[in-house]
Amino acid sequence: MSFLNPINKSQCLEEVCEANFQKLFQLIPDLRIFKDKATGIAPCNTLLYVQIIEQTAYTLTIELSHCFSKKPDELMVPEVRIRLYLDAQLAEVISDHARASVNHVFKDFGLSREIMNYKWRLNFFLQKWLDHCLTKGYRFTPQAELAVDIS
Repeated sequence: MSFLNPINKSQCLEEVCEANFQKLFQLIPDLRIFKDKATGIAPCNTLLYVQIIEQTAYTLTIELSHCFSKKPDELMVPEVRIRLYLDAQLAEVISDHARASVNHVFKDFGLSREIMNYKWRLNFFLQKWLDHCLTKGYRFTPQAELAVDIS
């Protein structure tokens, strides 16, 4: 499988994070009003879940995941934890189901190239996944928060 490796990864990462912010709000237009959890549905597709982890005046941390089982706790993949910077309109992946957060992986912050590559892979994956979800027609509504309890 080929690996996309842009020359100016720092600038491209910022552009991906900006695009991911816009795509998240296309996918979940009412994201700011959800208080806990919500479910996204698309015709003939698995359910998509969003859970609000933390909410402040300028940031929102969410977890986005698909459920591939009738019991939501059994197989939630990819479980991507995302921090949205509301004032800067950026969405950055903190971790996913297979990879820990940057500060857990890299103890030496002098490894800036490796850190940038790690962040690039996480956020580029989110971009492709959000494109997939938007193409499939997933939609979240305020009522979805009340309709399904995934805890």
